[in-house]
Amino acid sequence: MGLALALAACRAPGPPAGRGADAASAPPRVLIESPSGRVSAVAVELARGEAQLARGLMFRERLGPDEGMLFVFPDTAVHAFWMKNTLIPLDMIFIDEGKTVVGIVERAEPHSTAPRTPGRPSRYVLEVNGGWSAAHGVAAGDRVTFEGDAARD
Repeated sequence: MGLALALAACRAPGPPAGRGADAASAPPRVLIESPSGRVSAVAVELARGEAQLARGLMFRERLGPDEGMLFVFPDTAVHAFWMKNTLIPLDMIFIDEGKTVVGIVERAEPHSTAPRTPGRPSRYVLEVNGGWSAAHGVAAGDRVTFEGDAARD
């Protein structure tokens, strides 16, 4: 009996009841690939609804080294962000409908109400820790792939 319980405890859990195969899909990630072939991955939280898009990463005291938030806007437009109520410096990577990086705002200053934008239309914005873009060599023109739930537009 003890052996059966030990084996059961070591089994990988299945998907939550009622969620089916979708629950077993990969967690949301964003992959950024440079023309040289370098690929950088970020595990992301998704901001899709109006309230999530408005709140973003405000009031967060920290963000893991390869973690971020992907803002999924309903339409392509010139999006601008401010840092009011944001406690940590962030890089903002602006991505167009074709999933190409169109601009980056690096190390946006916490608590600032100045609008931050590269001035180019985007559909998605990936927020990561300040300095992440430079450390990973991310630049305008890099290609982006969404995995897991992030791939659902």
